[in-house]
Amino acid sequence: MIIQKIENGVLEAICKVIGDTTTGFTGSEIDTLLIQAGINNPDPSLTKWKKLFNALYAQQEKDGCGNRVIDFIKKSMTPSKFINSHERFEALREGLNQALLFIGYELKDDAQIIIVEKAKTLSEVERRTQKLKSDLQLRSVHPQVLRFCRDELLQENYFHAVFEATKSIAERIRELTGLTDDGGGLIETAFKIEYPMLMINKLQTETEKSEQKGLVNFIKGILGMFRNTTAHAPKIKWEISEKDALEILSAISLVHRKLDNVTVTGLRN
Repeated sequence: MIIQKIENGVLEAICKVIGDTTTGFTGSEIDTLLIQAGINNPDPSLTKWKKLFNALYAQQEKDGCGNRVIDFIKKSMTPSKFINSHERFEALREGLNQALLFIGYELKDDAQIIIVEKAKTLSEVERRTQKLKSDLQLRSVHPQVLRFCRDELLQENYFHAVFEATKSIAERIRELTGLTDDGGGLIETAFKIEYPMLMINKLQTETEKSEQKGLVNFIKGILGMFRNTTAHAPKIKWEISEKDALEILSAISLVHRKLDNVTVTGLRN
């Protein structure tokens, strides 16, 4: 697919993100990335973003398209480069997406770039990249929730954001217990009062046992109402608003906070 040449304003924004002094790449790293991408670096003595802009601008003028620029972004954001700096990766990705949205592209967390609806205004870009994330941060939503549905939130796809976030609960329980089940069976096995694999308290009093049983019912309710429904119902038949998404994701976040403090017993009957 031929990608149209990226307009100068957007290209400049991309280069400023990649060359940012806090989260971006160093000058030598940018030089290396250009070499690896096979792109000539005509002005290596300039400041980081300017030399990158000149290199990418010259390349797409030579090619007559923006394919090499997009390929450079993908290679620069290869996740393996950020193994010990996930927050830096997300900061870079968010900044790049703020520019890419203006030309109808989005950088996903696997470094692939997909076509999305173009943003027309700065306020739209801010809304699509920041608003819901900011609202979730104000609620201190658990990082596991964002990890599972970050891309859907960026696209304001609340229906599938909820679907993906609910998956995070079962996956977290499987990671903690080693179980391979799913759904209600997984929850019952992990939290059953006799031979529990996960304990949210000491399970010595009736109140503590009731709390554990309550969490089981709460999780099963979330999975039953939101995961199962979104898995089978078409989006047009079961619309989820931004406000609903915030409430549902907050409930899922509460479950993850409970899981943060469970005792893993290793028991199994």
